[in-house]
Amino acid sequence: MSATPEVASAPTAGAGPLSGVRVLDLSRMLAGPYCGSLLADLGAEVIKIEVPGHGDDARHIGPFRNGESIYFDILNRRKRSVTMNLKDAGARGLLLRLAGRSQVLLENFRPGVTEHLGIDYAAVSAASPGIVYASISGYGQSGPMSLFPAYDLIVQAASGLMSVTGHPDGPPTKVGESIGDLTAGVFAAFGIVTALLEAARTGRGAHLDVSMLESLLALEVTVQSQYDVTGVAPARVGNRHPVSTPFGVYQAADGQVILAAANDTLFARVAELIERPEMAADPRYVTDALRTEHEAEVRGAIEGWTCGRTVAEVVDAAERRGVPTSPILDYGQAVVSEQVAARHALLHFDHPVAGSVDYIGQPMRFSSHSPIEPVPSPPLGADTDSVLTELLEVPAEELAALHARGAL
Repeated sequence: MSATPEVASAPTAGAGPLSGVRVLDLSRMLAGPYCGSLLADLGAEVIKIEVPGHGDDARHIGPFRNGESIYFDILNRRKRSVTMNLKDAGARGLLLRLAGRSQVLLENFRPGVTEHLGIDYAAVSAASPGIVYASISGYGQSGPMSLFPAYDLIVQAASGLMSVTGHPDGPPTKVGESIGDLTAGVFAAFGIVTALLEAARTGRGAHLDVSMLESLLALEVTVQSQYDVTGVAPARVGNRHPVSTPFGVYQAADGQVILAAANDTLFARVAELIERPEMAADPRYVTDALRTEHEAEVRGAIEGWTCGRTVAEVVDAAERRGVPTSPILDYGQAVVSEQVAARHALLHFDHPVAGSVDYIGQPMRFSSHSPIEPVPSPPLGADTDSVLTELLEVPAEELAALHARGAL
């Protein structure tokens, strides 16, 4: 068994900044697979380890096209699928051998499960001392809540994020996407790349402990600053900024529009826009804090002007005066906007079952690398034999025996 990880071959569909990095992705559902997809988009070879017969639970979550989960396909693009029953000693042995030829292992089991299976950081780092082992969980690997089950909605509630989301006279509201899972996936990808840099310098690997709870808490910068100053937990303020005014959603004749002015210069432009230039010099509105104190009055003046105009007219006039603005688009409108098209942000791959699948790739652009050609998600276990043969030289008769007893 090699103590030093071998360098992975470049992905067949093109190279990227992480070309040469091999990732064993034991994760399932959302946070871990999203992290793995970000690494794969940057050129890493991601080998997805799944349960034989059933695979990642996300394969069975809709929406479906031709029986294929589009949700799964988007999260697992550019990956290879290997099935392993990790309760089988032979399969575990193969996993540890694969770890010896990899740079990263990613998992999001509940804390304690990998130790029970014999594939925890201690076991894996013995096979691959330089490996970066990333664990994503709801509450982290330690603490009184570490063993509690956690879904995104639960963590949004536990983090305080729901308490500041929604209208003042309405209930706490979840963010419209699984932001806890996705944020943890982004932080995990950031941590993995950081740990790889350190491993390249020192030869030492690391165990990353990423919690969904702390990932969401880390995003609540405005909330933390308010609480730190006042000692009072901020309340919901609806569709406006809690400390800057005017900065929110305003009613127009045919819908709603965003106007955002976070400094005095921009407020002067808003005052001119709404044909109330004297407001910029009014003592009640000369600072951001005073404008927020008088938010209802500022809103009344703005909506006195916007309500007589369409959203398109407000946006056009605001843009001409240099006031930050936007209509409120639905997702279908957003992904076909001129800006998204100009940036080539909407990608697609052709899946043999689902057909053409659209997705937004990772948003970073590197001048040193051309975008990597999209590759569809793999059928369950499609790469089991090829990976074990290519990387570990497992004989055909051994593979057949492992398949026969349900280990693969």
